[in-house]
Amino acid sequence: MTLRERALNLLARREHGRAELARKLAPHAEGEDLDALLDGLEREGLLSDARYAETVGHARSGRYGSLRLKQELREKGVPEALVSRTVATAREQDLAACRAVWLKKFGALAGDLKEKSRQYRFLIGRGFPAEVVARVVGGLAED
Repeated sequence: MTLRERALNLLARREHGRAELARKLAPHAEGEDLDALLDGLEREGLLSDARYAETVGHARSGRYGSLRLKQELREKGVPEALVSRTVATAREQDLAACRAVWLKKFGALAGDLKEKSRQYRFLIGRGFPAEVVARVVGGLAED
């Protein structure tokens, strides 16, 4: 199987960022020019960091916060400009998404400090900003 075929098989399954695809193909690039292949795939429109960032952002919206999305995109090697743009869009939806996750998991305001702390930790772990979590757990997200 050629390197191009491997790349197309991976891209047929799901979107990949350039850095992620390069990492997956590197062990198989015996003498072949990986950068040239990736450049060609980008020119053909088969590989796009922008499309990948948008896909990940859409898939994670509603379940995870903008901070988690930012971390994930950076780990996958997405350029910082695309990370910033995708995270800015996700930040606009943080309050609604956090409230939806909170309602699904807990559904009621905490009765004591221990329960409130548990809810807070859960939502922080999902990548929501602290100020958004405080509004939701404190019952101020009714707007």
